Amino acid sequence: MKRGKKYIASAKLIDRDAQYDAAEAIALVKKSAVAKFDETIEAHLRLGVDGRHADQQVRGAVVLPHGTGKSVRVLVFAKGDKVAEAEAAGADFVGGDELIPKIQNEGWFDFDVVVATPDMMGVVGRLGRVLGPKGLMPNPKAGTVTMDVTKAVKEIKAGKIEYRLDKSNIIHVPVGKASFTEEQLQENFATLMGAIVKARPASAKGQYLRNVTLASTMGPGVKVNTAKFS
Repeated sequence: MKRGKKYIASAKLIDRDAQYDAAEAIALVKKSAVAKFDETIEAHLRLGVDGRHADQQVRGAVVLPHGTGKSVRVLVFAKGDKVAEAEAAGADFVGGDELIPKIQNEGWFDFDVVVATPDMMGVVGRLGRVLGPKGLMPNPKAGTVTMDVTKAVKEIKAGKIEYRLDKSNIIHVPVGKASFTEEQLQENFATLMGAIVKARPASAKGQYLRNVTLASTMGPGVKVNTAKFS
């Protein structure tokens, strides 16, 4: 893969074999984010679990103290009083059955997160095949299946992110933007790490945090020393 001059220059700042403490890693990632747009900074965590087993799944949600720097569009499936509640909380879209054909047949996906009240999961379940592969299916563990739609919408808007293992037992999540201060990124990262360590399955054996890398959208990865988080 051909790399640009900026990437190569940024990569020279980083020792690929070294593990940096979190503050130093964040400083290096910020320094290497030289694209003309405000790059997203992501954490990639390889865990010592086997997600094929139900008792070793790692999934949940956490509110980052400084948000992600991205405005999130929220769709709420609700009925009755919960419709007005969702709208008052700041949901971008609220509806029920009438949204099924729009999403299923017209391919409407102008939203980033889906919240549903439990009594609407029968309706939402019909969208499983289209929402599931996009990671948009509401889930109680992520706090997106709830009667408290006000809390759900406000937390998502404030910077709540969902984390879950992919098929390679890696979690990929944003921790902010390159324009954030180092302190903001450090606090977001520490909050994320705290949540993932707390979510360690009881059945996980051996080293839980195998390796953790921080990287900006266009920049090289920087390995983080996980000793203080273990």
